[in-house]
Amino acid sequence: MTDTAVQKYKYKTQLMLHMLAAVVLLAAVAVLGVYYWEEIKEITVLYILIKIVVIVGPLMGAVAYLTFAERKFIGYMQMRIGPNRVGPRGWLQPIADALKLLMKEIIVPTNSSRFLFVIAPMLSIAPALAAWAVLPFTDTLVLANIDASLLYILALTSMGVYGVIIAGWASNSKYALLGAMRSAAQIVSYEIAMGFALVGVLIAGGSLNLVEIVEAQQGSFLHWFWLPLFPLFLVYFISGVAETNRAPFDVSEGESEIVAGFHVEYSGMAFAVFFLAEYANMILIAALAALMFLGGWLSPFQGTWLESWFDWVPNIFWFFGKTSLMAFFFLWFRATFPRYRYDQIMRLGWKVFIPITIVWLVLEGAAVMAHVGPWFD
Repeated sequence: MTDTAVQKYKYKTQLMLHMLAAVVLLAAVAVLGVYYWEEIKEITVLYILIKIVVIVGPLMGAVAYLTFAERKFIGYMQMRIGPNRVGPRGWLQPIADALKLLMKEIIVPTNSSRFLFVIAPMLSIAPALAAWAVLPFTDTLVLANIDASLLYILALTSMGVYGVIIAGWASNSKYALLGAMRSAAQIVSYEIAMGFALVGVLIAGGSLNLVEIVEAQQGSFLHWFWLPLFPLFLVYFISGVAETNRAPFDVSEGESEIVAGFHVEYSGMAFAVFFLAEYANMILIAALAALMFLGGWLSPFQGTWLESWFDWVPNIFWFFGKTSLMAFFFLWFRATFPRYRYDQIMRLGWKVFIPITIVWLVLEGAAVMAHVGPWFD
């Protein structure tokens, strides 16, 4: 065997051993958890921690495999194969990427603000994970069903911009600082339009509670808020694409202008955390769009003659399906649209989206006053 073949064999063997150890450990923890479940439920803090792990664990897995899905989908759209070497049909590629980033050195630039440099990635990913505390998977499956859950989401998602600004400033690099300023301006601009779109949802649902907003959409898919609030739906989702710095709004990472944007000086796991934050925010925006405009866990056939045919489908699968559909649009946009110029992005946010949302909020208010059914009666 050649040296290259030997290295590949060793690499694959190590990867499989790591996976086997992880599976055995998870199985052992699961068995113990099931056996001592009643005792665990009596310990409130431990019970809450377990629920957090049950949410965050699969979310991190979804983030990892969203990167794989992106590379595969874009490959198919551009008539390429995509990842196909690590594992069967490339399915272990995200795990290989994670191991590679874990083993890379984190280099802190000279004269940088070391504390802020390290904490910036945490400030980016923490809001994207903490927001899931109030997101309902079904009417009963939610970690914290608080009355002001929509307000909580707005407050937390607004915090992500601090991670971007601090990362650019703490890097002690003009390229990183320039990228951070452009990215922060873009995020703040589209946050305003997104906030106005959510005000429309609040008016239609009559509540700040996400569970009650979904329940206000009871009925078939024609009763969901996407229909009466269609312009706000488009504004919200496109603003979400811009706020996550995704193509075609990824000017903070314009290669010909400012290298890699605000995270140009990051490497290893510090860079990986920024990478995870971007994809975690994508899933969060997709999940919120599914909850507020597409009926969340409600069946599209509710109230129709097809409802009895789909009674066997658990509600949570409808929510996951809608979230996956909205996440797919992120990937589709990246494969389809060229990058916008910065002035075009700012003009779209300030001169198009904000006026549209204000006008539609006035029309929606009139519809609520007139009790236009079936959404506002």
